[in-house]
Amino acid sequence: MLARARRQPRKPRFARAPQPVSERDELLRRRAEAEAAIAEARKSHERLRQAIDILPQGIVFLDAEGRYVLWNRKYAEIYSKTADLFEEGARLEDTLRIGVARGDYPEAAGHEDEWIAERLQKLYQPGARHEQMLADGRVILIDERLTDDGGVVGLRVDITELKQREASFRLLFDGNPVPMIVCALDDERILGVNDAAISHYGYSRAEFEKLKIRSLQAFDSEPPWTTDRSSEEQAARTWKHVKANGALIDLAIYSRELTYADRPAVLLALMDITERKRAEARLAFMAQHDGLTGLPNRNLLRQQVDEMLLHMRRSSDKVALLMLGLDNFKAVNDTLGHAVGDKLLRGVAKRLRSTLREEDALARLNSDEFAIVQSGLTRPEDAVMLAKRLLEAIADPYLLDGHSVVIGASIGIAMAPGDGDDSEKLLKSADMALSRAKADARGTFAFFEAALDAKAQSRRKIEVELRDAIQNDVLRPYYQPLIDLSSGRITGFEALVRWPHAERGMVSPAEFIPVAEETGLINPLGGLMLRRACLDAATWPDDVRVAVNLSPLQFRSGNLLSVVTDALKHSGLPARRLELEITETLLLEKSAQVLATLHALRALGVRISMDDFGTGYSSLSYLRSFPFDKIKIDQSFVRDLGANREAQAIIRSIVSLGKGLGVTITAEGVETEAELSCLRAEGCDEGQGFLFSKARPNAEIISLLAAQRGIDGDEKAAMVA
Repeated sequence: MLARARRQPRKPRFARAPQPVSERDELLRRRAEAEAAIAEARKSHERLRQAIDILPQGIVFLDAEGRYVLWNRKYAEIYSKTADLFEEGARLEDTLRIGVARGDYPEAAGHEDEWIAERLQKLYQPGARHEQMLADGRVILIDERLTDDGGVVGLRVDITELKQREASFRLLFDGNPVPMIVCALDDERILGVNDAAISHYGYSRAEFEKLKIRSLQAFDSEPPWTTDRSSEEQAARTWKHVKANGALIDLAIYSRELTYADRPAVLLALMDITERKRAEARLAFMAQHDGLTGLPNRNLLRQQVDEMLLHMRRSSDKVALLMLGLDNFKAVNDTLGHAVGDKLLRGVAKRLRSTLREEDALARLNSDEFAIVQSGLTRPEDAVMLAKRLLEAIADPYLLDGHSVVIGASIGIAMAPGDGDDSEKLLKSADMALSRAKADARGTFAFFEAALDAKAQSRRKIEVELRDAIQNDVLRPYYQPLIDLSSGRITGFEALVRWPHAERGMVSPAEFIPVAEETGLINPLGGLMLRRACLDAATWPDDVRVAVNLSPLQFRSGNLLSVVTDALKHSGLPARRLELEITETLLLEKSAQVLATLHALRALGVRISMDDFGTGYSSLSYLRSFPFDKIKIDQSFVRDLGANREAQAIIRSIVSLGKGLGVTITAEGVETEAELSCLRAEGCDEGQGFLFSKARPNAEIISLLAAQRGIDGDEKAAMVA
């Protein structure tokens, strides 16, 4: 039984015994697993490569021995000259040496081994980022880190454009003549300054970098870039800074935010406008003050007067404006020179100021006029007392450059509110009062009166209407005959301007000619009369002349010669038939320009006459200045000539003088037969006056000349004398 018990159990009929695993099978299994792992690794590697290829930076992976494991497309582009050496397992050191030998790294030139050793040290002991220059001028930023297995992962960024911008910034910053400061945005510390800032402020670079921007500011507590943080570039405003020596300067500061040394910062451009501010202050002062005396001018005076008038309305006091004009100041300039004249004006200003109260206003209005404004007056007599004090103060002699100069003055007084309730009206009223004081008796004062204003308004109306009459060709020349006293025939006509007014009838020349001369309208008026007279005379007989009066102001315009030439050319009148009459007043100026113009006119063939002879200060001396063709005796010597022996003697002398000089003598203002007889007896050549004819329009002149020619009547009827 024991034997039977030990017998092996019987196996199933179809069961197989297990076979042992062979080494071959194990090898195949492991190989399959390895291949699968490798395939998976390759897939991961390819996915990693594809991932890093899309990065904009260059990426490289090195093993612990510095061999290439993986790099992306950007890395190969950055190092395009040595990219042919990149392959897995190649050592970075070898590619560096080949690149250095090729000249790919210009920074290594001359010390190649040291450069390579330094580069490898940075590779295996990475720290801060560093830069690398390539042969084509590009700059590469390198940032490397060690991996856990001792390898290296490196980042490459092309910062060429950034370096160029930095270089441009440094060039604009360091070499800029404008002081510039870079400040940190967080703590306002000064991070950098250019040479211009060092020179301008007087601090060294090291001293600057210990300061905050507030250390430079004189009064402002906020930094200059906090006024508008929403705008990158701030609008300029004025700041005051303190230099190292304590001097204050005015600045216009322009700011721009930027990154400086990896810190948020702001660049400040500091424009020193101290001199500009001073110049502006000087200009502002000059705009309201007289440059010679330093007194307020008319503009500032008007402001002061308006302020006084505003205060006056709140009280019962009055304001007086006194306009003071120096008498004969021009004579001082002409005899002693403008330098003495200027000193006299400063002396007058000083005396006026010392005579006034502190609250009184004093201004210089023009060359020889001053204005004084006194407030707090209760009656006009207060202004009279002030006027007398001012006249007395000015009257004392002035010792100027060795000359004792005495000057007088006249004063016009206007009282507010009666004579004007604003500065403009008050100045106008005082000016009219001054004109009256000068006209009545110099060296005194006069108050404004309403009649003066009425006269001024009338004059202004004449000016406006005269200007309109000239523009619309309303004025007409009338002609008064010039008679040959020996034959009684008409030899010519004097053109006299007439103004037919639509409402007032014929306006007297005595009323509008002075206005024309004061306003400058005499030039267009004179030119108009000259052209019309030449056109009319061109239709007269060839032996009849036309005489036209010229104002001294027409000579000052500088274009009289061309005006006369154009009038002759346009009318076709021969120059020999035109006479131009001037007065002695013109020759008083003793101007070379006047004499040159007269000689040029005479060279054209135009005849020149001296009008109103005998009324000037030195009539005879003028005859030496210019060879006149005619002398016209003023009517004051002709009036009552028959009964006035002295006048007869004067006429006799003038006629004798004319014969000696070979010039024609014409007597003006002949009104009686007795005067005519005396003139003929003394041998006077021509006569003119109401005895012969009044001034007539051209239509009547044509008839008169026709009668003289015997066309409309016999020869006797043609004689007007």
